[in-house]
Amino acid sequence: MTDNGDRTVGLLLAAGGGRRLGGRPKALLGHRGRPLVEHAAGVLRAGGCARVHVVLGARADEVRARALLPDCVLVDNPAWEEGMGASLRAGLDSLAGTGARAALVSLVDQPGIGPEAVARVLGALRSPESLASAAYDGVRGHPVLLGAAHWAGIAATATGDRGARAYLREHAEGIALVECGDVAEAYDIDTEADLAHLE
Repeated sequence: MTDNGDRTVGLLLAAGGGRRLGGRPKALLGHRGRPLVEHAAGVLRAGGCARVHVVLGARADEVRARALLPDCVLVDNPAWEEGMGASLRAGLDSLAGTGARAALVSLVDQPGIGPEAVARVLGALRSPESLASAAYDGVRGHPVLLGAAHWAGIAATATGDRGARAYLREHAEGIALVECGDVAEAYDIDTEADLAHLE
């Protein structure tokens, strides 16, 4: 376990309803014989996050019943239909009082991103003012490291499906880009065609 992993909480956004997948929540999609949310939480742990908070929304009760998420903090986002911004706000709110210096934000629908990318981005933590992001051939992607000093500003601007995008654009010069294209693929599971990526 890295020291950075002890000070960074993995924040998994897994609340979406899978609108383009016929209303199948992405958290419940099958991958390697288990719900996708289980795989994604395991990646954060394997990459070095000592603690993982999982934001649930669509069919949250079913996710709780079917997915094995031991030692994870499950965070309900009743406003999940508003988009990723609401999930990010709920997740950051859940970190209040934890003493975490940073949150490592990951998305449930990116199974091509594994522990190696998580570990690399975790390694970019220098202080609560740190901002870092995985990059794929130089293009910013997930996971994203958000130092605690930025949480209030991010929560204030996280609306709709933008998540932290607006805040990160304003602070682009302060983001450490961590190239991960050699160890991960940043595709999303958004459409029926994308389901071919699942195993």
